Amino acid sequence: MEKTLKQQWDVCIVGSGAGAGPVIYELSKAGFKVLVLEKGPWFRTGDFSKDEMVAARRSVYTPRLQDERHVLEYTNEEGNLEAKSTYDSGRDFWNGNCVGGSSNFMSGYFQRLKPQDFRLLSEYGAIEGANVVDWPISYEDLEPYYTKVEQIVGVSGRLIDHPFQEPRSTDDFPYPPLAENVVSSWLDKAAESLGYPLVPLPRAILSQPSGERHACVYSNYCGSYGCSSDAKGSARVALIHKALKTGNCTLIPNAKVYHLETNGKQKIVRAWFYDAKGQKQKAEAGIFVVAAQAVETSRLLLMSKNPGFPDGLANHNGQVGKNLIFSAGGTGGGDFFLAELPEKEAKQLSVPGLFVNRSLHQYYEYRDEKTGQRMKGGTVDFLFEHANPVSKAMHRKWDDEGNLRYGAALKEDLKNYFRKVRKLKFEIFNDWLPTDGCFVRLDPKVKDKWGDPVARIRIDYHPHDLEVGEFLAGQAKKIMEATGAKNIYANVSGSPPPNLQAGGCRFGHDAETSVLDPDCKAHSVDNLYITDGSFMPTGGSVTYTWTIYANAFRVAEKIIERLRK
Repeated sequence: MEKTLKQQWDVCIVGSGAGAGPVIYELSKAGFKVLVLEKGPWFRTGDFSKDEMVAARRSVYTPRLQDERHVLEYTNEEGNLEAKSTYDSGRDFWNGNCVGGSSNFMSGYFQRLKPQDFRLLSEYGAIEGANVVDWPISYEDLEPYYTKVEQIVGVSGRLIDHPFQEPRSTDDFPYPPLAENVVSSWLDKAAESLGYPLVPLPRAILSQPSGERHACVYSNYCGSYGCSSDAKGSARVALIHKALKTGNCTLIPNAKVYHLETNGKQKIVRAWFYDAKGQKQKAEAGIFVVAAQAVETSRLLLMSKNPGFPDGLANHNGQVGKNLIFSAGGTGGGDFFLAELPEKEAKQLSVPGLFVNRSLHQYYEYRDEKTGQRMKGGTVDFLFEHANPVSKAMHRKWDDEGNLRYGAALKEDLKNYFRKVRKLKFEIFNDWLPTDGCFVRLDPKVKDKWGDPVARIRIDYHPHDLEVGEFLAGQAKKIMEATGAKNIYANVSGSPPPNLQAGGCRFGHDAETSVLDPDCKAHSVDNLYITDGSFMPTGGSVTYTWTIYANAFRVAEKIIERLRK
């Protein structure tokens, strides 16, 4: 049985994460009637705990793979394409499917793109096999909105002068830096001994209370976990809660949008969705905003084909789903053995919960030693090993030769691992170059529980990504060596992190080569805007969330201007 929601809204928004939150917040505050359709459930702060089984080892905050899955397609070692459903592989490609989206579960590493990230083609030239383009907007266009995010979402940090500091309109962050472990000072000294500073890493985590939100309680359970104190700047807490208080925002959870219906011309007239009971419903609005995260946004547009858009909504040029990007790089780390340190330093290092919050920016740009060519580099963020005790214990089952540990040997290893060593890690971020080999399409066979085709994701990376990642890994290892860490390692790969996805609906001036215009309105659909990371033609060398937030605030202003005409 079909049901039409009685009210007609000014704006209907699909999704409620970082790309949707600013639009929900700004339009509701401006007095417009906003409907939010979120596929996932509505968890409140009280529902979040530091339960590793719930947050990291079970699909509680993400869809069950037997109900909804992806098909991942990649080139194997023999050079042949392989495709496997995530239900068959057990590899979960979801992250955060609920009100507030994955912003509930982020670590809150917030760094701005730099001016050269908006001019990647102009600054560094073309790269064979990569679809690199300049952005249609500049850093200066986005800077006021980066600042707005700092103030409204809440960013803690400390500015220092360094060669790659991006221009700012304010002198510092609105909240002071979070408390740091002594290892941060060791990293500072190590980098200084190499001739440059490390950058204090800003975080979208409150160091002081603000309104109804509490300050960080330093549990060390950030990434993959919802915040029990509301210190983390999720879209749910920082933006949607305030939007709901205006009385202008209606939020429907468990609402899976499967089709955007047009009037046969260039306008969407209604969104079709399944409600919590599996019944079909439809909602009408004047403007539609899609922010379902890059993969699912492309999937929805491709599912919304009709006689006017036979290849998918806004897909007049075949570009929807193309040039999907993730974040290239890898991880590494090293060990500090407490018995080898002075007693005072060992105790300071052992204090749990305190942050590291250091980032290497010295090689955001560098020159290739062999060719002398100016190269776009990236960043390295330093952090402690994740607190998850069950996962760490499970990994100790095998020794370095692949032999199974058990009994007394396993007990002794666990005691040493948890009591005698502190592991410092680093994460490498560099550009995942857009290519023809990384894209989203609809799978011709595999369906979700509603009978809709799932997203089939072709995953391919450019060799240049690994080259830059390896260079950054080498610099990170030098810093680790200078701290005195042992067992230093690094691993750079082309495996994509599903929590850092963008592209698929890139914006640009040319309607033949891009899906969206510079204001993130679809070229071929007059009342469709896309505000998640889909708009990004290139991703830069930092995490995407701050840029997604900032751009969504920018686009919200454009929508308000349009509605007020």
